[in-house]
Amino acid sequence: MSKEIKVPDIGDFKEVTVIELLVKVGDTIKIDDPLITLESDKASMDIPASAGGVVEAIKINVGDKVSEGSVILLLKDAGEASVNVASAPAQPKVAGGAAQATAPVAGVKEIKVPDIGDFKSVSVIEVLVHVGDVIKAEDSLITLESDKASMEIPSPKAGKVKELKVAVGDKVSEGSVILLLEVEGAAPAEVTAAPATSTAPAAASTPTASTSTVNSDDFRRAHASPSVRRIARELGVDLGKVAGTGPNGRITEQDVRSFQAGGSVAVAAAPTTSAAPIETPKASAAPAASGMGGVQFITQPDWSKFGPVETVPMSRIGKLSAKHLHRAWLTVPQVTHFDEADITELEAYRSSMKDKAKSMGFNFTPLVFMMKAVAVGLKEFPKFNSALADDGENLIQRKFYNIGIAVDTPDGLVVPVIKDVDRKGLFELARELGDISKKAREGKLKAADMQGGCFSISSLGGIGGTNFTPIVNAPEVGILGLTRAQERLVRKNGEIVDRLIQPLAVSYDHRVIDGAYAARFVSHIAFVLSDVRNLIL
Repeated sequence: MSKEIKVPDIGDFKEVTVIELLVKVGDTIKIDDPLITLESDKASMDIPASAGGVVEAIKINVGDKVSEGSVILLLKDAGEASVNVASAPAQPKVAGGAAQATAPVAGVKEIKVPDIGDFKSVSVIEVLVHVGDVIKAEDSLITLESDKASMEIPSPKAGKVKELKVAVGDKVSEGSVILLLEVEGAAPAEVTAAPATSTAPAAASTPTASTSTVNSDDFRRAHASPSVRRIARELGVDLGKVAGTGPNGRITEQDVRSFQAGGSVAVAAAPTTSAAPIETPKASAAPAASGMGGVQFITQPDWSKFGPVETVPMSRIGKLSAKHLHRAWLTVPQVTHFDEADITELEAYRSSMKDKAKSMGFNFTPLVFMMKAVAVGLKEFPKFNSALADDGENLIQRKFYNIGIAVDTPDGLVVPVIKDVDRKGLFELARELGDISKKAREGKLKAADMQGGCFSISSLGGIGGTNFTPIVNAPEVGILGLTRAQERLVRKNGEIVDRLIQPLAVSYDHRVIDGAYAARFVSHIAFVLSDVRNLIL
């Protein structure tokens, strides 16, 4: 007898998005095991199982909207399922853990990426099968990851993997070919061999790590695919403590296994190391290596010997930013050029217009003028609007002018992108800047809001400081750092006058930009900012 497992009472949330499926058909689950992860504008939440048994069918997909009462899956009694599997005749094991069917091959089929909603050119972050594996319908083939969610792509058919057509790092969309599958004919149903999560009697008695052994909040926020989450639960590993070595800081299966091998130490294998467990110093609870290509961190002493301490987990944004900036610093030879702009006249014009802007519902900030000045500079000095090709021998010259703006949020720094800055007026940019900054602070940015940047601006003007050296937001080749403008007495036309001076700091990729070119670029920005009329030259 099948039992429907439904979304329970989740408070005032309605039409909440499914961002992860944490189980698959054939899994044996128990009461309170997490089934799916939902995410609203306010929170993420795991939905636990209200009963134990074997997952017979899943009724929802990643991206679906659900509310209280929506059917998640059909559950078959675990005891009944175990008897059925145990009574099946023994079959020889083959790669992939499934039994070989005896029927002749019916033909080779292309298995393609199904409808995945509005996602286009999504990254393949894991390939979950190998050539020669015998798989069942609904077995996961690959894991995709966008800026919004991870999702596993299941096989629509059973058969044997003949050829893989994708690799980790590839971009795929609906209709992309994943693999070639030798589809079985009218053979007896495949019987899954007994891995740790199968429905065989031995597996049913295998202890599974309780979700209470990990910090549920940190576990939910961890950047990991559903298959890696399941492995972490089986091993009792708290993903919130694991350093990710995958793309954008994603936690891989090897990261989880390395963490477990090291006890309570978050370690990650360097790309060139084997899959053997990594030994870690037993005298310290600090990581022996970072999750950034094996670069060694300075090992921390046991600070608790000197006084009270507290371990505070970083936010997911903080972790991703740290890894991205570390990679940029290590791989991009960066130089920072400093200059100043006299913005006295510009500020006078801005002040005369800010009340009008306020009456229209937005703030008219100096940053808007900086964006326009940068766009003018990128047109005049196009190397700053380029990207270094993967071969290291060519430049990709962009013909559009999108500016990323660093925004400070409660969870860390994010960089939404304002598109086509050169085509928009000052008021239009001011309104858009206010809107996207609000979305960033509320955690409502979409993937499209963060993509396509040509050059970035990081402004600390509202906080303070006299200058700083911003890190290039690779693969961009330049970034402008701004601090607070300062009133200063200067000699102008033979007289000592009070002027408003804006410090400028431009960091750049020295592989693409040389010092003289950078100096001219920054000088041109200073010229444009010296008089608002220069913006239209």
